[in-house]
Amino acid sequence: MTARHRPHWSDLQPILHPRKAPLNPTDRRLAKTASIADLRRLARRRAPRAVFDYTDGGAGDEIAMLRSREAYARIEFRPHVLQDVSEVEAATVILGRPAAAPIVFAPTGFTRMMHTEGEGAVARVAARTGIPYALSTMGTTSIESLADVAPEGRRWFQLYLWRDREASRDFVARAHESGYEALVLTVDTPVAGPRLRDVRNGLTIPPSLSLSTFVDGALHPAWWFDLLTTEPLEFASLNRFEGTVAELVGRLFDPAATIADLVWLRSIWDGPLVVKGILTVEDARAVVDAGADAVVVSNHGGRQLDRSATPLEVLPAVVEAVGDRAEVYVDGGVMSGSDVVAAVAQGARAVLVGRAYLYGLMAGGERGVQRAADILLREVSATLALLGVTRVDDLRHEHVRIRKDAR
Repeated sequence: MTARHRPHWSDLQPILHPRKAPLNPTDRRLAKTASIADLRRLARRRAPRAVFDYTDGGAGDEIAMLRSREAYARIEFRPHVLQDVSEVEAATVILGRPAAAPIVFAPTGFTRMMHTEGEGAVARVAARTGIPYALSTMGTTSIESLADVAPEGRRWFQLYLWRDREASRDFVARAHESGYEALVLTVDTPVAGPRLRDVRNGLTIPPSLSLSTFVDGALHPAWWFDLLTTEPLEFASLNRFEGTVAELVGRLFDPAATIADLVWLRSIWDGPLVVKGILTVEDARAVVDAGADAVVVSNHGGRQLDRSATPLEVLPAVVEAVGDRAEVYVDGGVMSGSDVVAAVAQGARAVLVGRAYLYGLMAGGERGVQRAADILLREVSATLALLGVTRVDDLRHEHVRIRKDAR
């Protein structure tokens, strides 16, 4: 039997190594997060329900959104062992320029609603990290202001085709004058998707005080204090709007847009042109034939057409069809660096992430976005090493397979 004795302080000293807690409360909270899922839980506590749900939710019954996430759960990695992975390189080339990882911070609307530091915080983190960031037409920072706060970053501008073509032409000219690298045309929003969480929460842009939001605001005083004591939300695309997201989409976006409008856009923009919202091989071929330099296989994060195809499952066919003529990216459901690696192994040149960094933004402003970026890059490198791969560009189909179920 093991002999026991009464513990003394001298027995504890060798194993007691208390960590110094950060003095800043935001830093203390973020220090406890080890994954994007942790940032999501923290974001849920920090932001009002309507704001969190706008980011977290999808269209309809949210089946498309959940299927996108579940597709990554079905990924099975096939590692090669006894490989020298003492040095791993996550860098790649996106649109002909080096990037620190195959990651792009996706365009997201109303970003300063999540946290008042907004798009500027995201752009600064992207620039420090060495990855591109796309400002949304529905962003809450102007094209020019973002260029001022992140002059060294790789800035893309995401465009919707408006009913007013001259307004679209003006955005393109402003992006060019402000040194934006690429234009991203989103093509899957002829009308607004049925985002039921927003309807149930009564979300308006900008947020308004109803009885329910007032009560919720009492539980999130820091968020409301920030909103009320900083500059009003400024839109990249219009001076002022008050109403729901669906009303804004219905007022501005053109449901009559066709491939001819893409040809027109190609004629007035001489830089890289990315088309986002592709879910079929036929559409991929059509937009590349019309001049697209890259396509994003995307179902808008499950926020437009519910039960739409799952991007990760569509990706290999699109790569096979147009990958020799255009770069192919993917988005939707990406919540970890291992998801990024899986998508690249399936043929993606890069992966667009949106919710992941927005959770960080809600959780801790710019420092939260940096935490999200650090987590993703660390996981990309670790997954490469565990696969026995030293360079992200060496990933191949043989490194993954998609199981029929998630177990």
